[in-house]
Amino acid sequence: MSLYQVQKLLYQLNRDTATQARFKTDVDSVLSDYKLTDDEKNWLRNGDVGELYIHGVNGQILMHYAAFIGQEWDEYIQAMKDGLTKHGQVRDGIYRAVDGGDGGAI
Repeated sequence: MSLYQVQKLLYQLNRDTATQARFKTDVDSVLSDYKLTDDEKNWLRNGDVGELYIHGVNGQILMHYAAFIGQEWDEYIQAMKDGLTKHGQVRDGIYRAVDGGDGGAI
């Protein structure tokens, strides 16, 4: 997981209208600007909030991305819950399960 690169891209996407426009018209061009794995590129192309969440993407950054791709608040929360159910505990980042913790489960 290239957590820093994913979060850097999402931070830029959340703040920069030119990046937003490029993402909507040529997502692969935006993705190529960052050192991402093929899985990460697919999660971002497909708006897979649950997968991004369990791989450690910060919830503050992720909620803006979810809104950008058209998810309502309840859908965003459910996507994170579904990610935990389908894929297990958060694996990286600040929400990672430590010492039997719940991994930031919501």
